[in-house]
Amino acid sequence: MPEVICTTVFRFPELCEDAKEKARSWYRELGPPDDWWDTVYEDFERICEILGVTLKTTPVRLMGGGLGQKHCIWFSGFWSQGDGACFEGYFGHAKGVSHRIRNYAPQDTILHGIADQLQAIQRRNFYQLTAEVSHRGRYYHEYTMSVNVTRDSPTWQRPTEDAKEIVTEALRDLARWLYRQLQAEYDHFTSDEAVEQGIIANEYTFTDAGRRFG
Repeated sequence: MPEVICTTVFRFPELCEDAKEKARSWYRELGPPDDWWDTVYEDFERICEILGVTLKTTPVRLMGGGLGQKHCIWFSGFWSQGDGACFEGYFGHAKGVSHRIRNYAPQDTILHGIADQLQAIQRRNFYQLTAEVSHRGRYYHEYTMSVNVTRDSPTWQRPTEDAKEIVTEALRDLARWLYRQLQAEYDHFTSDEAVEQGIIANEYTFTDAGRRFG
């Protein structure tokens, strides 16, 4: 014979602290929103443009069935020793990178340092340095980036001896910077404050023990 069972449910603010923690844990298991990294990627793409890095693209299948292009940026994280970020692209001289990056990110001294290094090594090579950045292997971190540095000299001058090392390390520093931004963004989306906002906005209900109901 059918039975009617009544259950009292609660909104998140009505739960006790232990129940709230269980509710947060349940919500975190859902994971952050799809493409939560989009804002970080957009910022990184603009920074690459300023620094003289043209990101490579790769074809992707669109939801409508067609093909589109996405920039070659990858990352893994944020718990293993081998986690990190990397990218593929082409580096060349861009005017006024030190000044432009300070206008774009006035408080970010790491980006200032990267721009200064790239501008200085270009100056020593008469602004003729170019480089191709390629990804190698199945992991994603700065050391999976292979950087081939050349000099586009009309008189066949070779790059200065320090050019390859400086350009390579500067671009790897840029990948490290990207990874830190991604980790900060992920931490934001999984913070107690953001989780609680998501629970409340979606009007989820719970039992008094913090178990999701419905």
